[in-house]
Amino acid sequence: MSSAAPTESADRAASAAAVPTAASAAAGVSGRAGSPPPGTASTLVPDPFAGPPVGEVRTFHPRRGRLSPQQQNAIDRMWDAYGIGVDGTPVDFAALFGNPSPVVLEIGFGMGEATARMAAADPGTNILATDIHTPGIGNLLHLVETNRLANVRIAEGDAVRLLTEMVAPESLAGIRVYFPDPWPKSKHHKRRLIRPGFTALAASRLAPGGTLHCATDWAPYAAWMLEVLDAEPTLRNTAGHGYAPRPDWRPMTRFERQGLAKGHEVADLVFRRA
Repeated sequence: MSSAAPTESADRAASAAAVPTAASAAAGVSGRAGSPPPGTASTLVPDPFAGPPVGEVRTFHPRRGRLSPQQQNAIDRMWDAYGIGVDGTPVDFAALFGNPSPVVLEIGFGMGEATARMAAADPGTNILATDIHTPGIGNLLHLVETNRLANVRIAEGDAVRLLTEMVAPESLAGIRVYFPDPWPKSKHHKRRLIRPGFTALAASRLAPGGTLHCATDWAPYAAWMLEVLDAEPTLRNTAGHGYAPRPDWRPMTRFERQGLAKGHEVADLVFRRA
C-alpha cells in the first residue's frame, strides 16, 4: 500500500513531562511489551469479509527496505515501549496509551512525518499508526522521540487483521487512510483496501460520530471510494455528496506532492458513523 501521510516535521511538540519512559510505556501496554520487533511478524492474512477465499489476498506491497543506523537504533531502543505486533491479541487502548483519550487509527503512514505533525498538533488525540514498512516504523519512532510525542503508538502488520481481531467494536474516534495503493489494473482491484467488506469492518470499529477519512490522487480510485463509502448504510458523507474539502489539519504528504506534480487532483472523502 502506498502509505499515508509523509510530510514535514511537527509544528509543536508535547511537553517533555508527558512522554513516558521506555519502562513505564512498556508496562502500560498491558502485556504487549516484548512483541516481535518490526520485520519479524507475518502480515499475510485472509480478508474475512471477502467471502470464501480463493487464496490469501494482500492489499499492500511488502516493503521492508534497508534501515538506516538511526532507524535501527530507534527500533532497538523504543519498540517495546511504543510498538505492538499484529498478533491477534485484543488491544486495551487506555492501557496502551496510559490515558482514556480518543484513539484514531492511521492505516499506512509512510515515513511518519505527517503522523508526527498531526500528533503534535492534537496532543489530546491518541494515534495508533499501522504499517509494514520497517524503515518508516524506525523513522516514526525517531520522530516520536525527537518531538516528545506521548500520543503515538505503532502497530506493525496487516490492518485488516488488526481491525478484525484486536480492535473492539465502536472503540475508535476515527480511521485515516491516506493515499493507499490504488491497484490500477482491473485484475488487481480485489486488492484495494477500500472495498465493501473493509468499509463495513471499519465502520463497525468506529464509535457513533467517528469518522473514516480517505484521500487519494488517483481519480478512478476516488470514484470507486465514493461509490463504496456511499453504499455503506452506517456511514454518512460529511460533504452531503461528492468529495469533501481538504481539511486544513491534514498535512501535505509525499504521495500527495508527487501526485500534484503529475497534474493529479487530490480527493478527500470524510464519512461519519451514524
